[in-house]
Amino acid sequence: MALRFIGIDPNTGDGESPTVWADPEAQELVFQGWRPSPELEAQCAATEVPGHAKGIPEGEGVVRIPARMISIIREACDALERPGVG
Repeated sequence: MALRFIGIDPNTGDGESPTVWADPEAQELVFQGWRPSPELEAQCAATEVPGHAKGIPEGEGVVRIPARMISIIREACDALERPGVG
C-alpha cells in the first residue's frame, strides 16, 4: 500500500499531528487524529443512524479532525476522484 501524504494540521504542535493521506490503490482516505473523549465516543456509539447498528464495530474507531483541515480533506478527495489533481 503506497499512501500519498496530503497534509497535516496547519496548527500542529510538537505532540499533535492530525494528518490526512490518500490510498489510491484501496480508494480510501486515511486519517490520523485525536482520540475522542470517552464521553464523545459513547455519544457516537449511542447514536442511531438509519441502516447502521448502534455501537462502534470491532476494527473501527472514532477520531477527531479539526475543521481547519477541511481544505486538506478536500484535496485528499480530489486525489482519489481525479488522480493527478492536487
